[in-house]
Amino acid sequence: MSNAEVTARIARLFVYPVKSCAGIELVEAELTDAGLDLDRAWMVVDARGEFVTQRELPRMALVRTQLRGSEVVLRAPGMLALHLKVDTVEEPVKVRLWNDEVPAYDMGAVAEQWFTDFLGQPLRLVRFDPEHRRLSNMKWTNGIEALNQFSDGYPVLVASTASLAQLNEKLAAQGRPAVGMERFRPNIVLEGIEAHDEDRLDVMRIATAEGEVQLKAVKPCARCPIPNVDPATAAVDPIVTDTLQGYRRSEVLGGAISFAMNAIVLAGDGCKLRVGQDVLADWKFD
Repeated sequence: MSNAEVTARIARLFVYPVKSCAGIELVEAELTDAGLDLDRAWMVVDARGEFVTQRELPRMALVRTQLRGSEVVLRAPGMLALHLKVDTVEEPVKVRLWNDEVPAYDMGAVAEQWFTDFLGQPLRLVRFDPEHRRLSNMKWTNGIEALNQFSDGYPVLVASTASLAQLNEKLAAQGRPAVGMERFRPNIVLEGIEAHDEDRLDVMRIATAEGEVQLKAVKPCARCPIPNVDPATAAVDPIVTDTLQGYRRSEVLGGAISFAMNAIVLAGDGCKLRVGQDVLADWKFD
């Protein structure tokens, strides 16, 4: 028997190969020091090299991704499929993500034309340079060096089925339809805990065939308008964030609304996470 105070289970796993495009739901995912394998490995940038997301271009939600062998395949309405070799890179470039200037590799003219045509402005696709050490904010990690690729700031995002169920109850009370977890773009979704208990977990420990994974929740995830984008249609309706405003303001984020927890990888590089695995943790008391 475990002596952990909390036992949850992995209910769902998601990876988002291209930042701000649709994710892929997986049964099994390999963990690296920088998060799930291939998560946010690619990013769309404008003509100045600045990153773009669904915040400015909601139609990015309609770009579907698929992992097929050594390729990532992108599809979008009215477009032929774009096939990207996972290990193919072209010209080295510098791009900007928030306040970070990040070395990357341009994915070439075909990808540039594909995104430009679909999204209606000059855009390029870039691949993260795996030799670069992009770190999470060490104020939140308590001095731990936590690697990221093109995620907003932390390698793993953890949510729970109960948190989504609570939101959907509040939407139903307003006569509004339920929303899916895809809007919140988590990597790991837990079941077996109460709504927003993920906010209060200390180090999460997961036994895998390859060894023990240890994930440490470090910062509530401040929500931008992306959860208002319907992933099926790219239509925008502020009802999601408007509803969260009523009960999810975070003091530690200066009053911003939060949903899900950013986590860093303490141990488990090369381990495989699987749906159904137990997640053990103790409560965190700050």
